[in-house]
Amino acid sequence: MSAFSIGPYPIEHPVMLAPMAGVTDRPFRQLCRQLGASYAVSEMLSCDLSLLKTAKTRYRMNHDGEPGPIAVQIAGSDPEQMAKAAVLNVAHGAQLIDINMGCPQKKVARKNCGSALMANPLLIRDILQAVANAVKVPVTLKTRLGIDAEHQNILEVAELAEQSGIQALFIHGRTKQQRYRGHSDFKLIKEVKQTIGIPVIANGDIDTPEKAEQVLRETACDGIMIGRAAQGNPWVFQQIKHFLQTGERLSSPDPVEIIQVMHDHVVNLHEFYGSQRGFRMAKKHIKWFLANTDLNHLARTLLKIEDAEEQLTFINQHILKKVA
Repeated sequence: MSAFSIGPYPIEHPVMLAPMAGVTDRPFRQLCRQLGASYAVSEMLSCDLSLLKTAKTRYRMNHDGEPGPIAVQIAGSDPEQMAKAAVLNVAHGAQLIDINMGCPQKKVARKNCGSALMANPLLIRDILQAVANAVKVPVTLKTRLGIDAEHQNILEVAELAEQSGIQALFIHGRTKQQRYRGHSDFKLIKEVKQTIGIPVIANGDIDTPEKAEQVLRETACDGIMIGRAAQGNPWVFQQIKHFLQTGERLSSPDPVEIIQVMHDHVVNLHEFYGSQRGFRMAKKHIKWFLANTDLNHLARTLLKIEDAEEQLTFINQHILKKVA
């Protein structure tokens, strides 16, 4: 297990948190970094600067107290707008800019953003060059293998990325058409790593220490990104890191630790978003955490609660006491 760098920023080890809209907000990024992730990227931000006044954008641009480097992901299809968005985010503290060409969601693809851009290499080139030329911080790219099984053009896109000044490439091993169905294919990611000289990071279906070791060994990538496997299990980062270092598995956290971390994360969400928004944002995290315990039967009752103080009271009185 070796370190690498993205521009001037050293990445201590290869186990990184993947950006996920609606999940990787500041509280979750902080939690994953505390539990072993070497790097984390913000939720996707639209390059539409008219959205700056919305509450969602303000929350997504908040990086107070986060360990660096601060990596901000932007999405869009207009090179000039993307460049302006990059400049604005750097002015607000971004130390790296990541370009989203991997999101497969329909509402993103309809705007010719995210993974839909894989169909247009010329536009990809224009966006990458515009953003890389607009800012002095490193620019990275998050992408997929292609639009569908018949149009997997990741090798072409990877070469365009390197030629355009992109300093690291994150690849999800599925196509746009697959969304999250089927299985990730790492063969093309291996070819990309053999073709270009910038760091390449593999993403998709990496959910155990053994799978992480296998992907790193087979692709020779510089790093791996963990996404959905971290939902309710942020310990996955330290588990994988330990396995890569020693070849031995760490024991899973006991129920007391799981519930205590869940409780503290819920408190952090309430403080970050405010009680009215925070208790709603906490619900999905509570569901994910409890799924990893034998207290999952309490989730239905807890998720019906519509008050922040009552949410924490229930966790303290009906869950923490049961496992203590």
